[in-house]
Amino acid sequence: MARRCELTGKATLTGHLVSHSNRKTKTVFRPNLVNVTLQSDALGRSVRLRVSANALRTVDHRGGLDAFLVKAPAGDLSTGALTLKRDIEKKLAAN
Repeated sequence: MARRCELTGKATLTGHLVSHSNRKTKTVFRPNLVNVTLQSDALGRSVRLRVSANALRTVDHRGGLDAFLVKAPAGDLSTGALTLKRDIEKKLAAN
């Protein structure tokens, strides 16, 4: 399982921890990923996703999963989130 947020595309980064004496130690910075179940109002069902805590705040800020996915660029989304986005857009266009 890749350490990547399914909604924002956040992934692991590498870098250095730099001490006071300026010694550099390689380290890995991992995103804060959580498994969540989000409710889709348009589809009328719940969806399990692995998202970063930051993305979870953004979903809440934008007014839910449907609003987030409609506004999100397709390049950042995972394949599962892309199919969700297409399904939601079809459902909203039919109404």
